[in-house]
Amino acid sequence: MGEPASIPVPLEGEPARSSRAQPRRTSARRLWADKLVRWVVTAGGLAIIASVLGILVFIVHEVLPLFSGARVAVGPVAPVPGGSPLAALTDEYRELVAILGADGVVRVVRLSDRSIVATATLPVAPATITVAAPAGPGALAAGTSDGRVILQPVLVTASFPASGRVVTAELPPARVIRAWDGSEAVTHLAAEVGDGGRTTLVAAATAAGSLGIVRETSVTNDMTGEVTHDASRAAGAVPADTAALVLDTDQRNLYVGTRDGRIVWWRLADGVPSERLESNAGAPITALSLLLGGRSLLVGRADGSLAVWFPLVRGADRSLVHVRDFPRRPAAVTVLSPAPRGKGALALDANGGLALVYSTSERTLWEGTARDGARAVLAYAPKADGAITAGPSGVSVVSIRNPHPEISARALLGKIWYEGYAKPEYSWQSSSGTEDFEPKLSLVPLLFGTLKGTIYSLFLAVPLGVLSAMYASQFLHPSLRRLVKPSVEIMASLPSVVLGFLAGLWLAPLLEHVLPSILLMLVVLPVALIAAGAVWEGATRRLGPRVPAGTEVFFFVVVLAAAAWACLAAGPAIESDVLRGTFPSWVLTTFGVRYDQRNAIVVGLAMGIAVIPIIFAIAEDALSNVPRTLVSGSLALGATRWQTVTRIVLPTASPGIFAAIIVGFGRAVGETMIVLMATGNTPITDWSPFNGFRTLSANIATEIPEAPQGGTLYRTLFLAALLLFALTFLVNTAAELIRQRLRRKYASL
Repeated sequence: MGEPASIPVPLEGEPARSSRAQPRRTSARRLWADKLVRWVVTAGGLAIIASVLGILVFIVHEVLPLFSGARVAVGPVAPVPGGSPLAALTDEYRELVAILGADGVVRVVRLSDRSIVATATLPVAPATITVAAPAGPGALAAGTSDGRVILQPVLVTASFPASGRVVTAELPPARVIRAWDGSEAVTHLAAEVGDGGRTTLVAAATAAGSLGIVRETSVTNDMTGEVTHDASRAAGAVPADTAALVLDTDQRNLYVGTRDGRIVWWRLADGVPSERLESNAGAPITALSLLLGGRSLLVGRADGSLAVWFPLVRGADRSLVHVRDFPRRPAAVTVLSPAPRGKGALALDANGGLALVYSTSERTLWEGTARDGARAVLAYAPKADGAITAGPSGVSVVSIRNPHPEISARALLGKIWYEGYAKPEYSWQSSSGTEDFEPKLSLVPLLFGTLKGTIYSLFLAVPLGVLSAMYASQFLHPSLRRLVKPSVEIMASLPSVVLGFLAGLWLAPLLEHVLPSILLMLVVLPVALIAAGAVWEGATRRLGPRVPAGTEVFFFVVVLAAAAWACLAAGPAIESDVLRGTFPSWVLTTFGVRYDQRNAIVVGLAMGIAVIPIIFAIAEDALSNVPRTLVSGSLALGATRWQTVTRIVLPTASPGIFAAIIVGFGRAVGETMIVLMATGNTPITDWSPFNGFRTLSANIATEIPEAPQGGTLYRTLFLAALLLFALTFLVNTAAELIRQRLRRKYASL
């Protein structure tokens, strides 16, 4: 037996040595550094989350006022002299009110102290006033029992001295117009003063159905200042049961509502009735008015219903069509007062109920009660921020705050029948050159355009990005892969404005001429690629190891380039011999589709080039990170390289590939400059690849510089941004759920 191992014994006074080395303690400096980095990373992450949430809160804050209702306050009654009013006007500041009383006197009253600023007695005697109405924004009209129409101008001026705003009024001499030669009483009256007061059109009717139309033109001599009046008269007939009469501001159309529920429409040529049309409105008509612009006819009926009608022109055919209805009022509608801004109106019913309605959004924005009930007359203020109701008790000021009446869920996402349109449509047109324009703020064309541009770009980007990533990671020679991958990834840094510039100014005109060749390539290139693959496989079998690895790339590039060149060379022959003309003219003739130079194909190519590098980079990383043991095991069991890639590598890397596609989708959805520069920016809903579109992001970039802060357009653009935010969030969330499910499914491979 061997000698026992000696165990060292420490000498006296010498510390004992451990059999194991003592672990070194981490320095305090490193611990503090780790904590600092942890705090910085945590703070950075929280800052990013807070920033995103802050942006979301800001967008929501700007959007919420769109859906706030109108705020209307009916003020107390201020007694004014003159008895029961027949018609009234007010200024833009609602400081003065001009009232035509039953005694034939026009009084301008200052509402703050009820003092009379100006008075004028109309030359009514020996007759009496039988009917009265406003004659445009600056005049009152009265019809008399002996067939005369008296126009009283009301001139309001505002000055701003150091002491503050001063509003004054003047009542020039009244003008008397005889509607007809006889002395029949005027029972219904409509008058419009236009062209800066130079043209006046009066339409008056009698109880027996006689109609008189007078058109008076004023001409001022520039040398002497003398004003001469030239009048022309026309006669006609209206139904004997006429209930309301209204003229449009252009003095080209006359509408009559009857007590048996008919609407009669005359076209006027220089004040002379020419064409007569008639429509059935159903219940007896009790009130009639034209909304701003003179195209939308607001019809109030005895059953409390309130409807909008349009004149519709289809070639030489004209008709009145029933467009929309408002909620029914509890009693017959007796008075209508159109808003001077926007397509709204105030409606008064026989029970004294007052309602604020808006045509475009098809909503009743507010309901209340007039102070004098059904006996009141209405007058909108010129700024549409208020109105006055005048009755036997006096005048009441109505304050109206209605910043976004055009907006409703139906107006934003549904089809709306706009003025001048043949049918209800989705439409975006935020501005025009006239004040009576009806904003069209449907978001559907923008959502449609966003999806259209994204889908067309992904048609190109997804196959090329994924297949090229698969080839680069699994088939390409490593030496070439080290060169190709960084080159493709560098493409992602190309500014989108450069791609948009090239697409709009170079690619779009070029594509118009070579599109037949491009379409031919879709057939020829795959066939050429398959044929080249067969040739290369035969060559490698015959030559064996003498063929250097990786040289197949150059062979396929040469074959594809030759096939593409052949397609381009055959393009002119195809147009001349097969299409018998240019491709755009052939598309228009054959399919009735107009070819726009900047279209979805151009955007798909340009935006696809921008998205391909992103999809390629992420998908290539996912494919390359598949464990090599899986690949080697599959090959060892006799599977071919293609079988291994399609049945092992692709399923295992599918979560990453799916993530690459979703990231590319997000990149395409948010793209702005390429879409802005490479399409016609036309907000239409058409899947045709030969026309353009408008996306949410491009629309925001186009419209926001011209949108007044706090206005309807401004807040609608923020709503578009919120939709874009929500769309991206929902797609990314759904994609993450699907990706996690794919990871769990293929984790066992």
